[in-house]
Amino acid sequence: MFKTNEYFDGNVVSIAFKNQEGSATVGVMEIGEYEFGTSSTEYMTVISGSILAKLPGETEFKEYLPNQTFIVESNKKFQVKIAEQTAYLCFYK
Repeated sequence: MFKTNEYFDGNVVSIAFKNQEGSATVGVMEIGEYEFGTSSTEYMTVISGSILAKLPGETEFKEYLPNQTFIVESNKKFQVKIAEQTAYLCFYK
């Protein structure tokens, strides 16, 4: 069964699932700025749109476009800026 998650007053919505690659979510983000925390290592891939991400230890935001992936280690925080509605896939390791 799928589990739906909503964050930031419904501006970020994801559906959790599991398959042979492990636990994952697929979701969408509304235009805005958000800060997330990780409990496991996250491999986030942009599906549609773009994500400006400031990863742990970085001083500047970097743009990620469709089919590009960034990795955030467990127990870290990262910030994103979303300029258009954006879809993503995130695997948890």
